[in-house]
Amino acid sequence: MRKQETNYFIFLITLIAALGGFLFGFDMAVVSGIIEPLKSQYGLSSAQEGLFVSCALLGCIVGVSFSGYLSDKVGRRKVLFVSAILFLISAVGFAFSEAYPVLIFFRVLAGMGVGVASNVSPLYISEVAPSQKRGRLVVFYQLAITIGILAAYISNLFLQRYATANAGAGEGVLHWLFVENVWRGMFIVGVIPAAAFCLLLLIVPESPRWLVQYGRNEEALNTLIKINGNETGRLELDSIKEMASQKSGGYKELMRLPLSKLLALATILTALSQFSGINGVIFYGPTILKSAGIVTSDALFYQVILGSANVLFTFIAISKVDTWGRRPLYIIGSLCAAGALALTGVCFLMNITGWFMLFSIILFLLFFAFSLGPLKFVISTEIFPTHIRGTALSMCIMTMWVSDWVVNMLFPIMRDGLGIATTFFIFSFFCILSFLYAKKKLFETKGKSLEEIEKAWNSEIK
Repeated sequence: MRKQETNYFIFLITLIAALGGFLFGFDMAVVSGIIEPLKSQYGLSSAQEGLFVSCALLGCIVGVSFSGYLSDKVGRRKVLFVSAILFLISAVGFAFSEAYPVLIFFRVLAGMGVGVASNVSPLYISEVAPSQKRGRLVVFYQLAITIGILAAYISNLFLQRYATANAGAGEGVLHWLFVENVWRGMFIVGVIPAAAFCLLLLIVPESPRWLVQYGRNEEALNTLIKINGNETGRLELDSIKEMASQKSGGYKELMRLPLSKLLALATILTALSQFSGINGVIFYGPTILKSAGIVTSDALFYQVILGSANVLFTFIAISKVDTWGRRPLYIIGSLCAAGALALTGVCFLMNITGWFMLFSIILFLLFFAFSLGPLKFVISTEIFPTHIRGTALSMCIMTMWVSDWVVNMLFPIMRDGLGIATTFFIFSFFCILSFLYAKKKLFETKGKSLEEIEKAWNSEIK
């Protein structure tokens, strides 16, 4: 098979799998446009506001808890279908629900879809990607998340302006959905990418490494040839078969050395990346920008600026992760992110508002987007042996969602109790911890196949 054809095939299946990341980003960020109207309509306190935003993260934890096991049993592709269906049901259900507890239920359901996608999408991409391209292809998943976030911001802005322009004129379901209760319309837009994800998954092959685990070597070979070409594909199959002959791993195995060290590395880096406060910036963007001196009517517009910066800066990770390596990007990015968050805190402390405040937040997004954001997925999907990778990754992603839940639950309480300046200083402190830990513990894996990384650790096990 010609190189151009293999490149096209790799790009196509990566793009489709990464749609799980798009839905992840869209569903998480769309909340930012409805917090204020929801608070007004239901009279929410700061604690209730935090509960509403963070309840989806509880769903994420549930989704991750079963997705790893299920993907090992029935395949990565089928579980991605489950994710897409959950997105569809939750978007429609939330848009047409009235009672506050029912809204919470559908947010939890959406969170389950996000949890499944956040676990299985990067796992699938890492298992189909050639070793020399694996870093940048897994980062495509993070890029899809940032594009989903930006799409939610743009959609929210467009619908808000549409509702304002058509207020008081019209009737029917669409008027009720997109004008009278525009925040409901913001959610139902998610049906479009969820339906596209369902349809496109029909043309995606199963992970060749999962197929080999279940003795379906011919199917695995066909996919590997499409990805790597004939000769390399056959060599790759032999390598996968050799490693697949090991017994399946479980949670107990992860608790033993040296795998416990790998698990500690991946989970600590994941937790610290979320404690940087990135989701506080994403979910509570309008309220942060309002505090920064930007008028409420323009808050969603300025969020689009933040979302655009987040997408743009992720391309730095895509272009450099397989050349510079994981470790340098992580160390540089985490230290600089700490500086940007500290600068934002100083701006709030000194009442420096407007464009300079916006610049400091964009600076944080720059450093997060090429280090703490995407590299936690790259590292977690490649350092573990094949026979235990699904279980290990689910624990790492679980750590991510628990950390996110803590941050989003506490953010409005910290903002109102400690002050927003202190809140940003705390986020900066966690970035410093991330820098120190990565400098001491993180090792380089660029350019190595998953099996080469696995053999290195197997030699230590023996």
